[in-house]
Amino acid sequence: MGYAEVRAVALVGMIGQVVIVESDVADGLPTVIFSGLPDTALSQSRDRVRAAVVNSGESWPQRRITVNLRPANLPKHGSSFDLAVAVSMLAACGTLPLDPLRETVILGELGLDGAVRPVRGVLPAVLAAMRAGLRYAVVPAGNAMEARLIPGIVVKATDTLRRLIDFLRSGGPLLDPEEPASVETPPGGPDLSHVLGQERGRRAVELAAAGGHNVALFGPPGAGKTMLAQRLPTILPALDDEAALEVTAVHSLAGTLPAGSPLIRRPPFQAPHHTTSVAALIGGGSGVPRPGTVSLAHHGVLFMDEAPEFAVAALESLRQPLEDGLVRINRARAQTVYPARIQLVLAANPCPCAKPGGDHLCECPPMRRRRYLSRLSGPLLDRVDLRVMLHAVRVSALLDDDAGESSADVAARVAFARAAAHARWGAANAAVADGVLRGSRFRLPGKVTRPLVRESDLGLLSARGFQRTVRLAWTMADLDGRAVPDLGDVAEAVDLRRGTPR
Repeated sequence: MGYAEVRAVALVGMIGQVVIVESDVADGLPTVIFSGLPDTALSQSRDRVRAAVVNSGESWPQRRITVNLRPANLPKHGSSFDLAVAVSMLAACGTLPLDPLRETVILGELGLDGAVRPVRGVLPAVLAAMRAGLRYAVVPAGNAMEARLIPGIVVKATDTLRRLIDFLRSGGPLLDPEEPASVETPPGGPDLSHVLGQERGRRAVELAAAGGHNVALFGPPGAGKTMLAQRLPTILPALDDEAALEVTAVHSLAGTLPAGSPLIRRPPFQAPHHTTSVAALIGGGSGVPRPGTVSLAHHGVLFMDEAPEFAVAALESLRQPLEDGLVRINRARAQTVYPARIQLVLAANPCPCAKPGGDHLCECPPMRRRRYLSRLSGPLLDRVDLRVMLHAVRVSALLDDDAGESSADVAARVAFARAAAHARWGAANAAVADGVLRGSRFRLPGKVTRPLVRESDLGLLSARGFQRTVRLAWTMADLDGRAVPDLGDVAEAVDLRRGTPR
C-alpha cells in the first residue's frame, strides 16, 4: 500500500494548467479507478498503461489502484497523461523512487509495447509548466524538438517507458533533444513574377502585405485571383520570435507541425474548401474544442476561394475573429479561446455561370447575379479594406517575354513599409487603434480626407470603413516613402475600397 504523485499538464484550448496525477494503492479487488473528470481517451489509459508496464518487464500490482487528477473539477482530455499515470502507479507500489521528478512535468502517450508516442500540444503544455515554476520536462522523443523551443526549462526525452524507469532507478540516460534542422524553401514555388497582366491585382496584394489589410478579388475564371492569393505569403515578412511561438503552439495543438523543424517562421497559408463547416472553420468538436482553420492561419493568410459558395453561416462566423483577432468557443463546462489574427483573402466570380470572356457573355439574369454576390454580406465586406475587380488577362500579356517583379523585389518594399509603420506606432497599419488615428498627432487634415467625408455623407462608408480607409492610405504613404498620406493616397484608397477602377 502506498501513495505517489507526479505532474502533468491539462490543456483547455491554448491555456495549460499543471495537474497533479496521484495514485493510491490499497488492499482490495484488483482494479483501476480514475477520477478527476477524465474523458474517454484518458479513461481507457488503464489498459494501455497495464500492457505497457508488463511489456516493459515490470509486474502489475494485484491491488485496488485509484488514480486522481487534481484539480478534480478541471476537465482532462487526451492520451498525454499515460506516462505520468504509469510512473505514479509504479511509485505508489514502491517500485520507483520519485526524487528525480520533484520539479518535473511528464507528458506522453504509451503504446502497448511500452513505447512512448508523440502527443499534440506539447509546446503550450511545456510553456505552462515553465510558467508554473517547474524546471524540467520529460516528453516523447518525437516532441522533443518543439519542447526545447521554450526557454527556461530543461527538456529531456524518452522513447520507451523502460528508459524512464531505468533513469529513475539507476540514473540511466534520457535522450537529449536534437537541434532542429534548417528547412530551406524549395525552389520553383509560387512567385509574383508568374502573375501576368494584372497590375491592379498585384498592387492590391502588395498593399495588403505592407499594411496587413484584408482583400477581396472579383473577376472571371482565369483572371489570376487564386494565383495572387497564393503569392501573398511569399511577400510577407518572416514571423518574429513571439509570433512564431504562437503559430507553432497552435499547430502543435492541432498536430500539424512540420517534421524536423518545428518552429514555424513563415506566415501560414490556409485555403479551406467551400464545403467546410462552421466548426471546421472556426474550431469545435466534442469535449474541448479543437482549433479551426482560422486559427491555423494565425499571423498568416486565410484564403477563401469561390467565397459565395461557402455556407452563409461559415462566412458570417468570420466577422468576430476579423474584428478581435480571437476565436471564443463556449461550451457548457468552459470557454476556449484561440488566436486568429489573420489576413482574409476572398475570391469570387461575378456570377454563377462565370464565363471566361467577361460580363458580355454572361447568361445569368440580374436577380441571380445579385443573389449570388449578396451571400457576401455588407458587415463582412465592411471588414475588407481592398476590393479589386480583375478583368480577363489579354493574350498579349501571356505572350509577353517580360515577366513582372519577383516576390523578392516586392517583399523588400513590403519590409520597408512595415518597418516604417512599426517605427511610427509599433504595429502594422491595419492593427493600429482608432484612437491613435483620431489623435491630434496623426489626424489627417480636412483637405486630405475630403474624399472620405464625401463617401460618408453619401452613406457609402461606415465609421469602420472610414478608419480602415485611413489605415490603407497610411500604407500607401509608407510604400512610397512619405511621412504622411496625401490627397492622392486617400483618393486611391477610396477607389480600392469601392472596387472601382482608378
